[in-house]
Amino acid sequence: MAKRRSRGDGGLHWDDKRQRWIATASLGYDPSGTRIVKRGSGRTKTEAKDRLKEILRDFEDGLAIAPNGYTVRNAVDDWLAYGLAGREKGTLGTNTSLCKRHVIPALGARKLRDLSADDVDKWLTAKAKVLSTRSLRAIHSCLNRAVKRAMARDKVKRNVVELCSIPTGRPGRPSKSLTLAQAEAVLIAAEDAPLGAYIVVSLLTGGRTEEMRPLRWDHVDFEGAPDAVPPVPPHIAVWRSVRRSGDTKTKKSRRTLALPGRAIDALKIHRERQAQQRAAAGDRWQEHGLVFTSADGTQLTAAEVRREFRLILDRVHQVPEMEMYEFEAEDWTTRELRTSFVSILSDKGIPLEEISRLVGHSSTAVTEEVYRKQIRPVIQTGAVAMDEIFRPPVSPEP
Repeated sequence: MAKRRSRGDGGLHWDDKRQRWIATASLGYDPSGTRIVKRGSGRTKTEAKDRLKEILRDFEDGLAIAPNGYTVRNAVDDWLAYGLAGREKGTLGTNTSLCKRHVIPALGARKLRDLSADDVDKWLTAKAKVLSTRSLRAIHSCLNRAVKRAMARDKVKRNVVELCSIPTGRPGRPSKSLTLAQAEAVLIAAEDAPLGAYIVVSLLTGGRTEEMRPLRWDHVDFEGAPDAVPPVPPHIAVWRSVRRSGDTKTKKSRRTLALPGRAIDALKIHRERQAQQRAAAGDRWQEHGLVFTSADGTQLTAAEVRREFRLILDRVHQVPEMEMYEFEAEDWTTRELRTSFVSILSDKGIPLEEISRLVGHSSTAVTEEVYRKQIRPVIQTGAVAMDEIFRPPVSPEP
């Protein structure tokens, strides 16, 4: 006769309704006095007991037991819903798009507890055939953060995504910059354009598009303080951005930039045109004190600025003596005014540290990494100095 289990040791019975074996174990009582019972089910007695052992092992490790059907999709959806609280609307939209296009279709149905490093490796390798390395990093980050959040909530024992390397993907769209001659052509073409001043200021100061769009007139100083010690030149205060908080990207991005003469002239002309635009709009005008606005005085969107920039590029070849500078306008974005600023300064020998300060980077490492193709590749200072110090002897005339 089989030995009876002690009271509280659990049991094993057949469930006619579910047509499965159910193994149970009692683990004491919770604070309310309710008995804690864990169950494992299976088509056979062995399968049910093995499942119960796994549940008990997790319980002893301090893990709450996730529902059997908790999938990668559930983890990703939870992360998108709760893990990105307080982030910018654009950030949320980008991550949602990446997850819905690349993560969920490929891995969403997989139970999170069953997700393996091999699954992630195969997924990334397949995506490497169609995505750039930068995009691969982005989708890996989305999955990694979703699983990490689930792990913190005891839905899974470990994060296998964090253990997987990111393969090299397809070459991304290379960032490019205007040459000095091309930049001059663009500046000339921008003179009569509605948003020409935006292009001039962006190209000559290196400001981000998210910093130029919310620029206010009270942050523009046409006079400066020439009698101060040291003198203060005409400048713009880059203190705001279109981010929800209104703050700039980093602390070092908050900076005050001297205005070149050409930018001052462009802004003064733009102010006069804006006054005419305000009068023409009448009651439709919404005054926000912005330097660059739409037809009714509201803040420009990134798409509006990009469209105006490309219209100016299309006009370049119409400028006398600039016919040779034709642009495929669709290949350019306003961000490349900033890379052009870096490139032109670098080509003129401005130190990297100074360029980094001007563009508001947190360190020179950021400038080198993000704009490495725009930074002058050959450092000539040492060779020039050595040529001056160690001049070759002058051969006597025969």
